[in-house]
Amino acid sequence: MYDGKVVLCGANAYEEKYYLNPDFEQLPQEVKDELKIMCVLYVHDVGGILTLVYEEDGELCFEVTSEEFDPMFDDIGSQLKIKELQREKQDLLQALQLYYRVFFLGEDVEEEPAEE
Repeated sequence: MYDGKVVLCGANAYEEKYYLNPDFEQLPQEVKDELKIMCVLYVHDVGGILTLVYEEDGELCFEVTSEEFDPMFDDIGSQLKIKELQREKQDLLQALQLYYRVFFLGEDVEEEPAEE
């Protein structure tokens, strides 16, 4: 259904805008709200442009860009903030990866049996 990278959402500190790919409009409102808050707070804190992108294999990645010679962009803070988000939002990010793999890539994903 999809080839290459697919953008899930993103926020831009320069234009003060948030974007959600219309293909993901059917996500629950709580998930969409959480993504928006996460992206907007990120660019508010460190600047630049944050985009959440699905790689070809379904992995959800954070992509960060900034305008050249932007004195307001915090490169170190950006890396720290992404690690913090990956840790704090681990369940959400894993669920979004699974959702994409099943509904967009058409993978047959079986749940692993719970350990006794």
